Amino acid sequence: MGNRVALVTGGSRGIGRVICTELAAAGYDIATCYARGAEAAMETVRMCEEKGVKAMAFAADISKAEDVTKLFEQVKENFGGIDILVNNAGITKDDLMLRMTEEAFMQVIDTNLKGAFLCCKAASKMMLRNKFGRIINISSVVGISGNAGQANYAASKAGLIGMTKSIAKEFGAKGITANIVAPGFIQTDMTAELSEDAQKYWEDRIPRKMLGKPEDVAAAVRFLASDEAGYITGQVLAVDGGMTC
Repeated sequence: MGNRVALVTGGSRGIGRVICTELAAAGYDIATCYARGAEAAMETVRMCEEKGVKAMAFAADISKAEDVTKLFEQVKENFGGIDILVNNAGITKDDLMLRMTEEAFMQVIDTNLKGAFLCCKAASKMMLRNKFGRIINISSVVGISGNAGQANYAASKAGLIGMTKSIAKEFGAKGITANIVAPGFIQTDMTAELSEDAQKYWEDRIPRKMLGKPEDVAAAVRFLASDEAGYITGQVLAVDGGMTC
Protein backbone atom coordinates (compact mmCIF):
# COMPACT_ATOMS: atom_id res chain seq x y z
CA MET A 1 0.00 0.00 0.00
CA GLY A 2 3.01 2.30 0.32
CA ASN A 3 3.77 4.78 3.04
CA ARG A 4 1.13 6.86 4.73
CA VAL A 5 1.21 10.52 3.74
CA ALA A 6 1.54 13.39 6.21
CA LEU A 7 0.93 17.02 5.31
CA VAL A 8 2.64 19.41 7.72
CA THR A 9 1.86 23.09 7.23
CA GLY A 10 4.64 25.54 7.99
CA GLY A 11 7.38 22.95 7.79
CA SER A 12 10.22 25.09 6.52
CA ARG A 13 11.82 25.77 9.91
CA GLY A 14 11.61 25.42 13.67
CA ILE A 15 9.10 23.04 15.19
CA GLY A 16 7.49 22.38 11.81
CA ARG A 17 10.73 21.17 10.26
CA VAL A 18 11.44 18.84 13.17
CA ILE A 19 7.90 17.43 12.94
CA CYS A 20 8.53 16.73 9.25
CA THR A 21 11.82 14.93 9.86
CA GLU A 22 10.42 13.00 12.84
CA LEU A 23 7.49 11.71 10.79
CA ALA A 24 9.83 10.93 7.89
CA ALA A 25 12.02 8.88 10.22
CA ALA A 26 8.87 6.97 11.22
CA GLY A 27 8.25 6.11 7.56
CA TYR A 28 5.69 8.71 6.48
CA ASP A 29 5.93 10.41 3.10
CA ILE A 30 6.00 14.14 3.73
CA ALA A 31 4.23 17.04 2.05
CA THR A 32 4.75 20.49 3.49
CA CYS A 33 3.83 24.02 2.56
CA TYR A 34 5.30 27.46 3.09
CA ALA A 35 4.12 31.04 2.60
CA ARG A 36 7.68 32.31 2.13
CA GLY A 37 11.17 30.88 2.48
CA ALA A 38 11.24 28.42 -0.42
CA GLU A 39 14.92 27.66 0.11
CA ALA A 40 14.34 26.68 3.74
CA ALA A 41 11.40 24.50 2.70
CA MET A 42 13.58 22.72 0.16
CA GLU A 43 16.10 22.02 2.93
CA THR A 44 13.32 20.36 4.94
CA VAL A 45 12.49 18.25 1.88
CA ARG A 46 16.14 17.22 1.55
CA MET A 47 16.32 16.25 5.22
CA CYS A 48 13.18 14.12 4.88
CA GLU A 49 14.41 12.44 1.72
CA GLU A 50 17.55 11.42 3.61
CA LYS A 51 15.23 9.27 5.75
CA GLY A 52 14.29 7.30 2.62
CA VAL A 53 10.80 8.72 2.04
CA LYS A 54 9.18 10.86 -0.60
CA ALA A 55 8.96 14.54 0.26
CA MET A 56 7.77 17.68 -1.51
CA ALA A 57 7.10 21.31 -0.58
CA PHE A 58 4.42 23.57 -2.02
CA ALA A 59 3.92 27.33 -1.82
CA ALA A 60 0.63 28.25 -0.14
CA ASP A 61 -0.84 30.96 2.07
CA ILE A 62 -3.21 28.86 4.14
CA SER A 63 -5.25 31.92 5.16
CA LYS A 64 -6.56 32.02 1.57
CA ALA A 65 -9.15 29.44 0.52
CA GLU A 66 -7.93 29.36 -3.08
CA ASP A 67 -4.37 28.57 -1.95
CA VAL A 68 -5.59 25.75 0.27
CA THR A 69 -7.66 24.28 -2.56
CA LYS A 70 -4.64 24.34 -4.86
CA LEU A 71 -2.40 22.89 -2.14
CA PHE A 72 -4.61 19.86 -1.62
CA GLU A 73 -4.97 19.34 -5.35
CA GLN A 74 -1.18 19.28 -5.65
CA VAL A 75 -0.80 16.90 -2.74
CA LYS A 76 -3.44 14.56 -4.16
CA GLU A 77 -1.81 14.65 -7.60
CA ASN A 78 1.67 13.89 -6.24
CA PHE A 79 0.90 11.64 -3.26
CA GLY A 80 -2.54 10.23 -3.97
CA GLY A 81 -4.12 11.61 -0.80
CA ILE A 82 -3.50 12.47 2.85
CA ASP A 83 -3.54 10.27 5.93
CA ILE A 84 -2.10 12.68 8.51
CA LEU A 85 -2.67 16.44 8.72
CA VAL A 86 -0.52 18.53 11.07
CA ASN A 87 -1.65 22.15 11.24
CA ASN A 88 1.54 23.79 12.44
CA ALA A 89 1.69 27.04 10.43
CA GLY A 90 1.16 30.13 12.52
CA ILE A 91 2.14 33.74 13.01
CA THR A 92 2.36 36.22 15.87
CA LYS A 93 1.69 39.94 15.94
CA ASP A 94 2.02 40.71 19.63
CA ASP A 95 0.88 43.91 21.28
CA LEU A 96 -1.07 45.01 24.32
CA MET A 97 -4.83 45.04 23.81
CA LEU A 98 -5.16 48.84 23.85
CA ARG A 99 -2.53 49.18 21.12
CA MET A 100 -3.49 46.14 19.01
CA THR A 101 -5.05 47.02 15.67
CA GLU A 102 -7.97 45.19 14.16
CA GLU A 103 -5.71 44.28 11.24
CA ALA A 104 -3.14 42.67 13.54
CA PHE A 105 -5.88 40.75 15.35
CA MET A 106 -7.46 39.42 12.16
CA GLN A 107 -4.17 38.51 10.45
CA VAL A 108 -3.33 36.15 13.30
CA ILE A 109 -6.85 34.70 13.41
CA ASP A 110 -6.88 34.23 9.62
CA THR A 111 -3.63 32.26 9.54
CA ASN A 112 -3.70 30.37 12.82
CA LEU A 113 -7.40 29.51 13.06
CA LYS A 114 -9.10 30.06 9.72
CA GLY A 115 -6.14 28.46 7.91
CA ALA A 116 -6.36 25.39 10.11
CA PHE A 117 -10.12 25.22 9.50
CA LEU A 118 -9.62 25.33 5.72
CA CYS A 119 -6.99 22.59 5.86
CA CYS A 120 -9.06 20.39 8.20
CA LYS A 121 -12.06 20.68 5.90
CA ALA A 122 -10.06 19.78 2.78
CA ALA A 123 -8.19 16.92 4.47
CA SER A 124 -11.30 15.41 6.04
CA LYS A 125 -12.86 14.90 2.60
CA MET A 126 -9.91 12.70 1.61
CA MET A 127 -9.82 10.93 4.97
CA LEU A 128 -13.53 10.11 4.93
CA ARG A 129 -13.11 8.22 1.67
CA ASN A 130 -10.39 6.09 3.26
CA LYS A 131 -12.16 5.79 6.62
CA PHE A 132 -8.88 6.71 8.27
CA GLY A 133 -7.19 9.91 9.31
CA ARG A 134 -5.23 11.72 11.96
CA ILE A 135 -5.72 15.47 12.43
CA ILE A 136 -3.19 17.03 14.78
CA ASN A 137 -3.45 20.76 15.43
CA ILE A 138 -0.57 22.62 17.05
CA SER A 139 -1.98 25.01 19.62
CA SER A 140 -0.07 26.53 22.56
CA VAL A 141 -0.23 26.73 26.32
CA VAL A 142 -1.12 30.37 25.64
CA GLY A 143 -4.43 29.06 24.30
CA ILE A 144 -5.03 27.44 27.69
CA SER A 145 -3.81 30.10 30.10
CA GLY A 146 -3.61 33.31 28.04
CA ASN A 147 -0.70 35.74 27.99
CA ALA A 148 -0.45 39.50 28.27
CA GLY A 149 0.26 41.10 24.90
CA GLN A 150 -1.00 38.10 22.93
CA ALA A 151 -4.78 38.45 22.88
CA ASN A 152 -4.89 37.66 19.16
CA TYR A 153 -2.53 34.68 19.39
CA ALA A 154 -4.23 33.29 22.50
CA ALA A 155 -7.64 33.63 20.86
CA SER A 156 -6.46 31.76 17.77
CA LYS A 157 -4.89 28.95 19.78
CA ALA A 158 -7.87 28.62 22.13
CA GLY A 159 -10.11 28.52 19.08
CA LEU A 160 -8.07 25.63 17.72
CA ILE A 161 -8.80 23.64 20.86
CA GLY A 162 -12.56 24.12 20.57
CA MET A 163 -12.54 23.40 16.85
CA THR A 164 -10.51 20.23 17.30
CA LYS A 165 -12.82 18.86 19.98
CA SER A 166 -15.76 19.51 17.66
CA ILE A 167 -14.03 17.73 14.77
CA ALA A 168 -13.33 14.77 17.04
CA LYS A 169 -17.05 14.44 17.75
CA GLU A 170 -18.04 14.79 14.10
CA PHE A 171 -15.56 12.28 12.64
CA GLY A 172 -14.83 9.82 15.45
CA ALA A 173 -17.11 7.14 14.04
CA LYS A 174 -15.46 7.49 10.62
CA GLY A 175 -11.98 6.38 11.70
CA ILE A 176 -10.63 9.92 11.99
CA THR A 177 -9.09 11.21 15.20
CA ALA A 178 -8.45 14.88 16.01
CA ASN A 179 -6.13 16.02 18.78
CA ILE A 180 -4.20 19.05 19.97
CA VAL A 181 -0.53 19.37 20.88
CA ALA A 182 0.03 22.48 22.99
CA PRO A 183 3.73 23.38 23.27
CA GLY A 184 5.02 25.46 26.14
CA PHE A 185 8.33 27.34 26.15
CA ILE A 186 10.29 25.61 23.38
CA GLN A 187 13.86 26.32 22.25
CA THR A 188 13.57 27.95 18.81
CA ASP A 189 15.25 30.76 16.89
CA MET A 190 12.85 33.14 18.65
CA THR A 191 13.70 32.03 22.19
CA ALA A 192 17.41 31.97 21.33
CA GLU A 193 17.24 35.75 20.98
CA LEU A 194 16.14 36.16 24.60
CA SER A 195 18.68 37.22 27.18
CA GLU A 196 20.07 34.69 29.63
CA ASP A 197 18.13 36.43 32.40
CA ALA A 198 14.87 36.10 30.45
CA GLN A 199 15.45 32.41 29.79
CA LYS A 200 16.32 31.86 33.45
CA TYR A 201 13.11 33.65 34.45
CA TRP A 202 10.99 31.19 32.48
CA GLU A 203 13.03 28.14 33.46
CA ASP A 204 12.43 28.94 37.12
CA ARG A 205 8.66 28.93 36.50
CA ILE A 206 8.60 25.57 34.71
CA PRO A 207 8.34 22.54 37.03
CA ARG A 208 10.89 20.67 34.88
CA LYS A 209 13.26 23.66 35.26
CA MET A 210 14.22 23.61 31.60
CA LEU A 211 12.98 24.77 28.22
CA GLY A 212 11.55 22.20 25.86
CA LYS A 213 13.00 21.18 22.50
CA PRO A 214 11.27 20.96 19.12
CA GLU A 215 11.94 17.22 19.29
CA ASP A 216 9.67 17.00 22.35
CA VAL A 217 6.78 18.43 20.35
CA ALA A 218 7.56 16.25 17.32
CA ALA A 219 7.56 13.10 19.46
CA ALA A 220 4.05 13.92 20.69
CA VAL A 221 2.89 14.46 17.10
CA ARG A 222 4.45 11.19 15.99
CA PHE A 223 2.61 9.30 18.73
CA LEU A 224 -0.77 10.88 17.94
CA ALA A 225 -0.25 10.05 14.25
CA SER A 226 0.41 6.39 15.02
CA ASP A 227 -1.89 3.39 15.17
CA GLU A 228 -1.17 3.19 18.92
CA ALA A 229 -3.10 6.43 19.39
CA GLY A 230 -6.16 5.24 17.52
CA TYR A 231 -8.42 5.40 20.60
CA ILE A 232 -7.30 8.91 21.57
CA THR A 233 -9.31 11.79 20.15
CA GLY A 234 -10.47 15.24 21.22
CA GLN A 235 -7.57 15.59 23.65
CA VAL A 236 -5.10 18.37 24.45
CA LEU A 237 -1.56 17.14 25.06
CA ALA A 238 0.47 19.92 26.68
CA VAL A 239 4.18 19.58 25.97
CA ASP A 240 5.22 22.24 28.46
CA GLY A 241 7.31 20.76 31.26
CA GLY A 242 4.39 21.25 33.63
CA MET A 243 3.68 24.97 33.01
CA THR A 244 -0.07 24.41 32.93
CA CYS A 245 -0.38 21.61 35.47
